[in-house]
Amino acid sequence: MVVLERPTANGQQPPSYTLPRILPRMAKPREAWTAERIAELRAELGLTQADMAEELGVRQQTVSEWETGRYEPRGASARMLQHLAETRQAYDE
Repeated sequence: MVVLERPTANGQQPPSYTLPRILPRMAKPREAWTAERIAELRAELGLTQADMAEELGVRQQTVSEWETGRYEPRGASARMLQHLAETRQAYDE
């Protein structure tokens, strides 16, 4: 457990807050989004780079840079790609 203390302005004893440790229980990381994997997903979904960019809220140039390997999606972009893949996969089943 992690205990946090919040300072008070009037000099009183601050209350303690106990937070559970969640890191050990977090899901293991998903497979990285490689250039090939992004291009395959886009092809499977029948999307153009512009269509995929619109779905993800990024520029078409960004999708192109991911597919050529210039950059890899990180953070929110990687999560949005995962969400897109899972959402579309659910409709296919």
